[in-house]
Amino acid sequence: MKLYNTLSRQIDELKPINKPEVSIYTCGPTVYDYPHIGNWFTFIRYDLLVRSLKAHNYKTKWVLNITDVGHLVSDADQGEDKLVKKALKENKDAYAIAKLYTDYFISGLSRLNILKPDFMPKATDHIQEQIDFIKVLEEKGLTYKISDGIYFDVAKFPQYIKLARLNLEDQVDGARVEVNPEKHRQIDFALWKFSPSSGKRDMEWDSPWGKGFPGWHIECSAMALKYLGPTMDIHAGGIDHIPVHHTNEIAQSEAANGQPLANIWFHTSHLSIDGSKISKSLDNGINLEDIESRNISLEAFRLLVIQSNYINQSQFTFELLSGAQSSLKNLIRDFSWIYSGVKTNNENKQLRTNIARTKRSMLDFMADNLNTPRALSALHELASYVSNLNQISDDDILVIEKFNIFVNELFGINIVKKISLTNDQKKLISDRKNYRLDKNWDKADESRKILEEQGIGLRDVGEASLWFPLD
Repeated sequence: MKLYNTLSRQIDELKPINKPEVSIYTCGPTVYDYPHIGNWFTFIRYDLLVRSLKAHNYKTKWVLNITDVGHLVSDADQGEDKLVKKALKENKDAYAIAKLYTDYFISGLSRLNILKPDFMPKATDHIQEQIDFIKVLEEKGLTYKISDGIYFDVAKFPQYIKLARLNLEDQVDGARVEVNPEKHRQIDFALWKFSPSSGKRDMEWDSPWGKGFPGWHIECSAMALKYLGPTMDIHAGGIDHIPVHHTNEIAQSEAANGQPLANIWFHTSHLSIDGSKISKSLDNGINLEDIESRNISLEAFRLLVIQSNYINQSQFTFELLSGAQSSLKNLIRDFSWIYSGVKTNNENKQLRTNIARTKRSMLDFMADNLNTPRALSALHELASYVSNLNQISDDDILVIEKFNIFVNELFGINIVKKISLTNDQKKLISDRKNYRLDKNWDKADESRKILEEQGIGLRDVGEASLWFPLD
């Protein structure tokens, strides 16, 4: 399996440290608000990565963290904690805010058929691990103290620029962050922030340096070390994590552990909505409920993600989403007619050959830098073949049902859906067949329309009427 590695700037072969196990750390949500679809694009792509690894017979050890403390509103480690800011706005405490949005996020994983990670550690449950990690950095002389906290001294980690390939002079001039005159260099980042002298924070802990809370970056280093060891196979996140969060993770982890943090850095590209970046100020942060309110399934949303390559900037419009819904319905139509087909005792050998070829192609495309559009194209080619059949054996049905399991395990969508017809629906189909034989097209169309209103589509092959679910 090969993936684009941000660190090497090339597609690298995956070489697991403990084959067949693949260790993966994925940056999870900061639980101060509802995730928008840009966030969900990223999480679905994590899921597709894990599913692809499993399909290629790897055992995955997947960590997805929950940031419930420490993520400040500024990359300069200044301003309010995002959770605290939201808590003040909603007149709740930070713990209540974190629980509300963590619970929502976990329910969203289920709604989107995202596999459950092996570990979903919360930053607040690993405060001691973070303190212990900072102690190691302190013992190695890599930290310093100023009035508002303990900072990592970037000058003592010469490889700091290797992931983002930053121009350090620009960073020193304050291009990336606000200037803090107490810092040795403006790119130095907080490991531990002190609580303000006025008032008590909702989230604060005792530490060797004083009461306070961890910086944003230290949680990932501490939890990755605990659950995956000093070096993991794959570290994943959005491309927005490259210049700050992941660069800082590498610095503190590799300085502390003396080993590479990850062998492959997997980054998903941005999503734009109607040509614009997702932004709360633009009020374009579409969520899952916005999708469902338009009678579009979340399975169709998954298919929209699959249609685009993770490495390229993706576009979102409701027109594109409606197109994905239509594409999903077409796949279901092309495969789900099998329960109403003309029965035969003869097995279709070509069907088995085509399915085997399609599975191999889909796996090969997914192994080639997670090329979901090409893998999906192979699926559509098979659907075109299957849709032109009208005779089916019981063994053929089993073969297609097993293929549906394969597609679900790889893509997280179902292309075969079985429904049970009522006696009235069976009679409508039978009557329509007779209307067609009598060339009573108006009555035939009336029967078809009634069935469609009940979620049942029809496809005529000769004198046979094959039915399938529309929803």
